[in-house]
Amino acid sequence: MPAKKATKKAEAKVNPMQEVTLDKVVINIGVGQAGDRLNKAVKVIEMLTNHKPVLTISKKTVRDFNIRKGLQIGAKVTLRGDDAEDFLKRALYAREYKIQHYSFDKQGNAYFGIPDYTEFKGMKYDPDIGIFGLDVAVVMKRRGGYRVRRRKIGAKKLPTSIRIPREETMKFLSENYKVEVLR
Repeated sequence: MPAKKATKKAEAKVNPMQEVTLDKVVINIGVGQAGDRLNKAVKVIEMLTNHKPVLTISKKTVRDFNIRKGLQIGAKVTLRGDDAEDFLKRALYAREYKIQHYSFDKQGNAYFGIPDYTEFKGMKYDPDIGIFGLDVAVVMKRRGGYRVRRRKIGAKKLPTSIRIPREETMKFLSENYKVEVLR
């Protein structure tokens, strides 16, 4: 009998608010210049996500790259909920469900690139658009607690019990999305 009580206590200690979930997926294409190439990048993001992207603006002038402060240089879109899960599945398919271990940061987020949009299932090469690669950022969170950092009154630094270590994110992606983490 004592063994059964110990297992019930262990099960009772699992806090559902500590569960790791997918917060959002951010898709970014950095073009480095305004004009026709930026419009094509916007079209690629719209084809992949069925959402209208936001144009990103340069924060400072870099003369070597002919970038002025305030110039539109890229496009991005943030997906949440079911849209984020669907896109993440398609993006991982394009990456053959493999992510390098260095693609995970200390906060438990994952970042990877896709060299060409035609690697997605069902996408064909369009000579009018050309070849565009994109960056994907996968942001993770726990069910409860991340509001501590963002609330207006009494915002605080995130305690260590709420932070997500990179190993936990690797485990989450391998269990839920069958991702192989390469070392």
